[in-house]
Amino acid sequence: MAKIPAGGACAVSRLPVMKAYASDVALSELDADLVAVGLFEGDLLTEPLGSTPGAKDASADFKSSVTVFPGKPERVVVVGLGAKEDFTAERARVAGAVAHSALKKVKGEALGWILPEAGDNGPDAQAVAAALVEGAAFASFSFDRFKSGSDGEEAAPELKAVEISSAADISEAVRIGEVVGNAGNRARYLQSLPANVATPEYLAGRAKEIADGFDSVGVDVLDRKGIIAAGMGGLEAVAKGGEDVEPRLITLKYTGRGSGEKLGLVGKSVTFDTGGISIKPSAGMHEMKMDMSGGAAVLEAVAAVAELGLEIDLIAVLPSTENVPSGTALKPGDIITQLNGKTVEVTNTDAEGRLILADALVHCARQGADRMVDLATLTGAVLIGLGSTYAALISNDDELAKEVTAAGEVSGELVWRLPLHDEYKELTKGDISDLVNASAQRKAGTIYAASFLEEFTEGKPWAHLDIAGTAWDTGREYWGKGPTGFGVHLLVALSRDLAGS
Repeated sequence: MAKIPAGGACAVSRLPVMKAYASDVALSELDADLVAVGLFEGDLLTEPLGSTPGAKDASADFKSSVTVFPGKPERVVVVGLGAKEDFTAERARVAGAVAHSALKKVKGEALGWILPEAGDNGPDAQAVAAALVEGAAFASFSFDRFKSGSDGEEAAPELKAVEISSAADISEAVRIGEVVGNAGNRARYLQSLPANVATPEYLAGRAKEIADGFDSVGVDVLDRKGIIAAGMGGLEAVAKGGEDVEPRLITLKYTGRGSGEKLGLVGKSVTFDTGGISIKPSAGMHEMKMDMSGGAAVLEAVAAVAELGLEIDLIAVLPSTENVPSGTALKPGDIITQLNGKTVEVTNTDAEGRLILADALVHCARQGADRMVDLATLTGAVLIGLGSTYAALISNDDELAKEVTAAGEVSGELVWRLPLHDEYKELTKGDISDLVNASAQRKAGTIYAASFLEEFTEGKPWAHLDIAGTAWDTGREYWGKGPTGFGVHLLVALSRDLAGS
């Protein structure tokens, strides 16, 4: 049987990884278990592939695939790419996933691609190459750690290598695709772990792994006593219910010797959320292990940025705790004092994320962040409003909002901006305290939660991403069911843009 440890040391850095390579060899020279060739509408397969038995069944319909056997290479999958004018990097990611599905059917581990030529009006070769690698890598993710016979170790990935062949110089793009693909899958691994393994201590262990792996990264971790001594009343209060599971305030600093502003990243890291005294319905509660998805994305984005060596400085903060009911748990009606001195009446203990993020935002700003982006599975309302296609973006700064939106478009991790307005702040004002953490009025739930957070930004430009609808079960071809790692790719894209890479 698989061994199920309770918390303990983190070993994410020892997970198997996918490697990606760039080359300029001909189709017949690609050494892979399966080679993929894209087909656009109106194009014909080049010879000798076009004369291969079965090639006439190939279709240019987007997401279609037909595998043929030309002899050299042994197997080729023809992937439909649709119309050239509709081709994007996002479609290339999907095509990468389609090719991986064909590779899986032949039980292969190495995938080759002849880079599709999108034309002058399509995405450039670098964007397509990175996307093909990312799509295949994401599609290869599986989580088998706790199945019988695994002995608690993760199985080797289905995909060990991707080679992209092109006459263009795509080597750096392929490297970026490899780093992003592996980082996204590491975040998904963290999301998949049960709460009796992925405790706040475990996440702190992962942060220490990252710091140990890169000279450019430092880490500082506060335990319960340190959190209380620092005056983080929100994190202290939420953690009161779990006497046996210690909270952690995790701070990572990456120094890439950037000459510009320091970017702050804050990730909600509730390792299990029962709702506390305001307990959630039991149906689906087992999925609340994923309430640390924002923290997982921030952790692995920092690791990816460090691996790429981007010239930017980052400050990342993860407030981590369980939210469980007990005799010592936070109660509705309690009043707490946050790190910046503002008082909050807790009207709903299931609105705990904003309490811990409030302290983390203040801490991040005081640690020197000039601008901040937070990621959180914060409200169920965002799923009703935006589904699983877009994360909600709420920001007090137009320029930062534009940069985050652009990073979402590059990465395929899309965001949709919702408004801030002074009237929304009325929903968070308290009668006997400065603020309440949940309004009695059932309206604008995603927006007023963000409006609450704005009170703790210390006047800094700030963007909030509510990823409750996009962190899990989006159904995209390259993510499938389960965890998505949403935010890793977006934060790397944002960091690359700010670093001028």
